[in-house]
Amino acid sequence: MQHRGRFITLEGGEGVGKSTNLVMVAEYLESCGFEVVRTREPGGTPRAEAIRELLLDPTSQEPLDDDAELLLVFAARAQHLARVVRPALERGAWVVCDRFTDATFAYQGGGRGLDKTRIGELEAFVQQGLTPDLTLLLDMPMAVSRRRLEGRLDRDGGQRDRFEQERGDFFEAVRDAYLERAAAAPERVQVINADQSLDAVRRDLRTVLERRLEAWA
Repeated sequence: MQHRGRFITLEGGEGVGKSTNLVMVAEYLESCGFEVVRTREPGGTPRAEAIRELLLDPTSQEPLDDDAELLLVFAARAQHLARVVRPALERGAWVVCDRFTDATFAYQGGGRGLDKTRIGELEAFVQQGLTPDLTLLLDMPMAVSRRRLEGRLDRDGGQRDRFEQERGDFFEAVRDAYLERAAAAPERVQVINADQSLDAVRRDLRTVLERRLEAWA
């Protein structure tokens, strides 16, 4: 009988290195012999990626209402779960995802100040009990992450998206919400100090993965 795959998410604020370290996590799991599906939120499917564009577009002349933002996030998530995440897990693949519902509680709950009970109701409706098996929260002081983000934008010549244009207090609230989530679910959410060298971050990530694989075995 085919066993269900594992669902691993990477979380954190802007500039903490999620995308870079997601590659390392996926490659490590592949080296252990697992089929790994790499994906992201919002996004992961063509329709969900179209919703992502709406959410991140900084040029629109029509401000996006906070409630509309929240509903769009969960609309993209519903599509992503139906087309990518659930099918992969059911066939035994492991899914490694850049952001999931912890990000919604952090950005829309913490940053926007939306009612977390409402977010929880949407979580229950859309996810139907599906939660990550492991969440790797890359954490660093907001001032450091902002410097990293600015350095990346300057280097790549990129434009700030809607969220990257927010003020510092928004990101402080996002970080606080993430850490609150970690404290409430310490077995699932493993906090990684991202304010260190890339080699050190990867060493810490590998240690967590090795321990978790041993426990799951």
